[in-house]
Amino acid sequence: MEIMQTLKPFESIWNFVLLLLVSYPILGAFAWFIGVLCYQLIYRHRHKDDIEFQPLTPEEQPFITIMIPAHNEEVMIEHTINYLMNNLNYEKYEVLVTDDGSTDETPAILERLQSVYDNLRVVTIKKNQGINVGVGFACGEFILSNDADSIPEPDALWKYMSYFMGEEHANTAAVTANMDVQNRSTIIAKSQTVEFSSIVGVIKRSQVSALGNMYAYSGANTMYRRDALIDVGLFRQDRATEDISIAWDHQLNGWTTVFSPDILFYMNVPENLDALYHQRKRWAKGGTEVLLTNFKRVVSHPGKYLKQWAFITDQTLSIIWSLFFFVSTLIFLISLVTFFFTGNYERVYHMFCMAFIFVTFEMFAGVLQLLSALIVDDRGRKFKYLIFMPLYMLIYWQVNALALVTTLIPAVKTILGYGSGTWVSPVRKHHTE
Repeated sequence: MEIMQTLKPFESIWNFVLLLLVSYPILGAFAWFIGVLCYQLIYRHRHKDDIEFQPLTPEEQPFITIMIPAHNEEVMIEHTINYLMNNLNYEKYEVLVTDDGSTDETPAILERLQSVYDNLRVVTIKKNQGINVGVGFACGEFILSNDADSIPEPDALWKYMSYFMGEEHANTAAVTANMDVQNRSTIIAKSQTVEFSSIVGVIKRSQVSALGNMYAYSGANTMYRRDALIDVGLFRQDRATEDISIAWDHQLNGWTTVFSPDILFYMNVPENLDALYHQRKRWAKGGTEVLLTNFKRVVSHPGKYLKQWAFITDQTLSIIWSLFFFVSTLIFLISLVTFFFTGNYERVYHMFCMAFIFVTFEMFAGVLQLLSALIVDDRGRKFKYLIFMPLYMLIYWQVNALALVTTLIPAVKTILGYGSGTWVSPVRKHHTE
């Protein structure tokens, strides 16, 4: 009896933890839904007068370096460079390609294009670690990170500069734009239009409105202040996602980060589940590495880094929930098969009912999040992609959770000095629409 009394408080704690883990995705979806409401109703109107989107005359334009890291990008690199050279409403800029040891036709394509465009420069690097080297060769005071398969809207450069110019924006380290999908030829690709709206349209809005900073930049479409990059020692190239790492380095060093939903950037996305999973593994590994890298610093100074506690808590719960999800799923399947073959159909029915209730709540919360995202993002033009919502909620969440679980140990190894940020370009398909 005494033992039971002793264990009772622990049982209550354990039940609370189980309830939290089961409801975490639902609570998260509601939190992002409330966050986007705060952004639209409070933050957006409070800051609308801070930024004036007006084209800059050539005399007013700061010089910009558009930097493209390229490793075996023969499929898309020419289309991207031609677009950047001929479609931007800006005059003072250069395109700097850091060719990170390409072994395909990328070097030959770049050599041919250099004879066409005077403001195209190429830095050839034998080792696949060229982004920091590129910063050293950049002539611009501002550097736009632009993937080889991504293109900004024509007005993007002068819109970016609206967030940097003036004394009131002197502390702005970086501005990340609003991502959209360029290749929509498969269901997987079209579904990511919904996902990007969910991530960019809700989460980043919530983060900047509630905390004043973002957990991560978008690596394919972020404009950096060169001095801010130098201040934090440039990018951490021993990490899987240098864009997440640099966002944390900036905010921990007191810089301001900005998300602009009014600047559109179009990127190619994975078109099959295998490519999607490999992309999410890199993102998940990078997120865990950032958590482990900065955990001690944030915990050691809780008052100084109070806002970062939200990021730390969210990432920690995401990892714990992903582990819990796959362990509980395995137990669920084993129990289901056991009850079925032993003839205990009542328990089978009960398990299906409980699973249905959980999925129903999850779907309801997800619908609120995605509806709010599609309504506010790009003035509601993506609302037609709501049809892909079930695919995103039933597949993408599982893919992201699996990626977190499978990259946990590799991320720990990287923090211990046994990993690197070397990357391999994904398989591209040519899309020019």
